[in-house]
Amino acid sequence: MGPLSARLLMQRGRPKSDRLGKIRSLDLSGLKLHSEHLDPKLLSRLKQLQELDLSNNQLETLPANLGLSHLRILRCANNQLGDVTAFCQFPQLEELSLEGNPFLTVNDNLKVSFLLPKLRKVNGKDASSTSSQVENLNRELTSRVQMISEELVASGGTQVHEADIPERSPKATVTQESRASSVALKRPDDVPLNLSPKKRVCTSPLAQVEGSPVASDSSQPALKLEPLHFLQCHSKNNNPQDLKTQLWACAFEPAWEEGHAGATSQTVATCGGEAVCVIDCQTGIVLHKYKTPGEEFFSVAWTALTVVTQAGHKKRWSVLAAAGLRGQVRLLHVRAGFCCGVIRAHKRAIATLCFSPTHETHLFTASYDKRIILWDIGVPNHDYEFQASQLLTLDTTSTPLRVCPVASCPDAYLLAGCESGCCCWDVRLDQPQKRRVCEVEFVFSEGSEVSGRRVDGLAFVNEDVVASKGNSFGTICLWSWSQTWVSRGSQSTVAVVVLARLQWSPTELAYFSLSTCPDKGIVLCGDEEGNVWIYDVRHILMQQPPLPAALQAPTQILKWPQPRALGQTVTKTMVNTVVANPTFTYLTALTDSNIVAIWKRH
Repeated sequence: MGPLSARLLMQRGRPKSDRLGKIRSLDLSGLKLHSEHLDPKLLSRLKQLQELDLSNNQLETLPANLGLSHLRILRCANNQLGDVTAFCQFPQLEELSLEGNPFLTVNDNLKVSFLLPKLRKVNGKDASSTSSQVENLNRELTSRVQMISEELVASGGTQVHEADIPERSPKATVTQESRASSVALKRPDDVPLNLSPKKRVCTSPLAQVEGSPVASDSSQPALKLEPLHFLQCHSKNNNPQDLKTQLWACAFEPAWEEGHAGATSQTVATCGGEAVCVIDCQTGIVLHKYKTPGEEFFSVAWTALTVVTQAGHKKRWSVLAAAGLRGQVRLLHVRAGFCCGVIRAHKRAIATLCFSPTHETHLFTASYDKRIILWDIGVPNHDYEFQASQLLTLDTTSTPLRVCPVASCPDAYLLAGCESGCCCWDVRLDQPQKRRVCEVEFVFSEGSEVSGRRVDGLAFVNEDVVASKGNSFGTICLWSWSQTWVSRGSQSTVAVVVLARLQWSPTELAYFSLSTCPDKGIVLCGDEEGNVWIYDVRHILMQQPPLPAALQAPTQILKWPQPRALGQTVTKTMVNTVVANPTFTYLTALTDSNIVAIWKRH
């Protein structure tokens, strides 16, 4: 389909008229229209247009100046839209249809309610309750952002050293404008969202003194952690007043130096907004910064590959996989400085990535399309080109949020924390089925047949013990994989064998990602007050059953530093992700207000 013409508009418009200014309803569905086909100069002549159908086309965005100020009904289903900001030009809009746009998330439904005060229906559903909640949230966020902005301006902001990583091929570049984030909360679109959750104040004495030990066991002293750097390296245009870019995930580069068995990495990759940053934790220097306009990165994962050079020599180099809103995995050769492969993995956003611990080229991608796919990314050729192949597809009943291979048998089973619970799949490649359903669902309360609660944190503490969060309010659960699996029999739903429960923040908010340091017996999790909860669980793992039923206190709560500790203002903020390197030398935390925080243990 080429550009629209006045003749076509009159043919498809109602009522029939030889004047565009009299058309009130226009059907432009199914014409294979691209964004550039929507001529604002032509469409602005539709002075009385109240209903417009643009569904079943190939639109990636809407021009910002269509001039349809009287539009009341707009249908944009089944397109390729990635941003809803342009809808603010239709102030009279009452009904909007956006189904079937794979790059839109539940955030965008919230945004249109914020942008369009007269909106009554979104995707055929009543929007009035959402609109009132958005108004309340907007007032709360406006107050908070104003406070943070004033403090950051007073501090003079932070400086970032960056070296942008260019795309290797222009074909891999997404050229859309960056997504505007009015409400930046990454949530699956099949789960109701509480827009104004009531935060419960933690009145426990656990978090009263910064860095204080809180465990009753005197053999668990407080760890000495020094705040090193607070960076805003994901800010758009390096603007220190950008407090809206939300950060989602970080991962330390694997330490694979030959002859250094105890080597540890101090290089961490972080992602958020349209950027992936690679940071040296000791110096705070951003070594590389990779951008994809129009993307929003949700997850990163490292692997170390063995490649053969043209001279026949074997060489090891790290590959960083990054993915997010677009459903594409980008394979970054960080040291060489370019993106050397793009896997078009899913039609919807990718929530998380995970490499196999035993097969360096095997990558799991978990998507909002309710599928987990196992890929073999292969080994790049002499031109640094990857040829990825799909090995397995695992179907889920809800959005997978975290995935991890079972530590004792990573080639056999995969665990996933999902919106509706914790599930397990058989991932053995010697089995004939290439598409598989969940084999076992794990339940966290005895006597319950189904869990029905999201698991938004999942990681192995050692070869057998799993740490998970989400099913029990205000707690982190430690449970035994082996004991749970032995008790399974032929059941499809199995109650986990709980070893201990760790006391955590009593917040009602979700999507705080926990992590572990298996070599050190450490569990980590952030909270809504900017704290990092640290649990040294080695003494728990060594105890013989039955273990105490009472909640186990954290070893330490690392509180958000006071301004005087850094010589600048560091505003208290929500820590949604916290990760430490294997030796627990460096700890990196990500916040909901565009701050990367780095601590060092002494």
